[in-house]
Amino acid sequence: MMEIKTNIWYVTLLLTIVAGYCDTVTFVAADSIFSAHVTGNFIVFAYQIIKGSDIHAWIKLLTFPIFIIAVITGGRIALKATNRYTILFWEGLILLLSGIASYVFGYLENYAEWTMYTVAMTTVFAMGLQNAFGKLYAKETHGPTTMMTGNVTQASLDLGNLLKNGLKDAEVLLSFKKQLVTIIGFLVGCFLGAIAGKFFGLGTLVIPGAAMIICYLYHRKS
Repeated sequence: MMEIKTNIWYVTLLLTIVAGYCDTVTFVAADSIFSAHVTGNFIVFAYQIIKGSDIHAWIKLLTFPIFIIAVITGGRIALKATNRYTILFWEGLILLLSGIASYVFGYLENYAEWTMYTVAMTTVFAMGLQNAFGKLYAKETHGPTTMMTGNVTQASLDLGNLLKNGLKDAEVLLSFKKQLVTIIGFLVGCFLGAIAGKFFGLGTLVIPGAAMIICYLYHRKS
C-alpha cells in the first residue's frame, strides 16, 4: 500500500512537469501555442486578431478539435488496453517523434512555418492523451496534471483551513501537500520548458517523450 501511495506522488510529479514543459515549449517556440491548456489559445487568438495579425492566428483554433480527437482516442485506447499506462506510452511516443521530426526538419534546413505548426499540433494531441488519462484514471494522480486552476483553488482552501485550525487536521494537511506537488511540478516544468524552447527549440520534446515511455515501461506489469 505504501509503495502504491509513493508511486502516485511520483507519477503526479512527472505528469505535471511534462505538461508544464510541453505547454511552455510550444508557447515559446511555436507561435504562442498552448499545447496542454488549449483554451488559453482562444485568448491568444483573440489578442492577435485585434492586434491585426494575419491568417496564422486562425491556426490556433485547430488546437481545439485536435485536442478533442486526442481525448476520444485516449478513451478508445483505454477500452482496449490491459495496462492503464498504455495511454502514457502513446503520449510519450508522439512527443518523442515530434521532437525527432523537429530535429530532422532543422537538419534538412526546412524552416517553413508548416513544420513548426505540425510539431505543435502533434504535441497538442499528446497532451490530449494525458488529459484523457487524468480523467479516466483519476486515482493515479493527486489531481489534474495539465491545468492548475482547480489545484490552486483547492490549495488555497486547504491553506485557509490550516491557518484557521493549525496543523491538527491531518486530512487537510495531506490535501495541501498533494496540491503543492501538482503546482510546484507544473511550475518547474514551465521553467524548464521556457529555457528549452528559447535556446533549443521544439526538438527538446524528445525529453518528456522519453520520460513518458520510461514511465510506461516501469508500470508495464500494472
